[in-house]
Amino acid sequence: MSIDETAQIHRLAAVEEGAVIGPGCKIGAFSVVGPEVTLGANVELKSHAVVEGWTTVGDGTVIFPFASIGHIPQDLKFGGERTKLEIGARNRIREHVTMNPGTEAGGGVTRVGDDGLFMMGVHVGHDCILGNRIIMANNASLGGHCIVEDHVIIGALAGVHQFCRLGRGAMIGGLAAVVADVIPYGTVQGERASLEGLNLVGLKRAGMAKHDINGLRSVFKLLFNGSGSLRDRAAALQREYASNVLVQDVTSFILEDSSRHISVPKDS
Repeated sequence: MSIDETAQIHRLAAVEEGAVIGPGCKIGAFSVVGPEVTLGANVELKSHAVVEGWTTVGDGTVIFPFASIGHIPQDLKFGGERTKLEIGARNRIREHVTMNPGTEAGGGVTRVGDDGLFMMGVHVGHDCILGNRIIMANNASLGGHCIVEDHVIIGALAGVHQFCRLGRGAMIGGLAAVVADVIPYGTVQGERASLEGLNLVGLKRAGMAKHDINGLRSVFKLLFNGSGSLRDRAAALQREYASNVLVQDVTSFILEDSSRHISVPKDS
């Protein structure tokens, strides 16, 4: 066990032999820290938080009561293999959140980036890879093997099917059932969610150039209408708009290999 002398551990907390507790950590009453857990500097576990398994938690992350972090995957194929959960810095992980480590078949690691907000009841399934500054509202869930890029917002009670990709800056509406990949900066909503348009508010808040946003709006209309396949149109538009970084993000996303279809507008 390695506990920094500046860490504050409540006398009713349980820190198991082998855990690594960094400087400035605070561990509240009735919290449990497993033997393979590493907490970075200034991590705070509120009362009744549980961090288990081979789990690392980055500097400044706060985990709230009754969160279950690092327990084994919810996958019947899991056979007890040693797999990992990596959580980045400055995340806010609220009450009753569950985050599971990876599986051997899925690459062995679940990874959460920096500066995320995971509200009450959120679930991050095994082998998910999450970027930075992600917001998941109350009771939103990610199935296993999902990829969520930077700055994605997922509304309350939304469910994302396993193996789906959510592109950078996408917005997922509350109660949406996402069963296909969502392009960068796209907005989806509804049962078996369809693409409703672009997340223009998010693009403006991110300080994207007006010229690039207008170019992306034009490309959006062309992508989902016309002859040939979606991939054909994406490849052509990628060449035509080579100087527009937003268009490059979207078209590159579409042209990547994926096990899921791309979400499209209802009238496409």
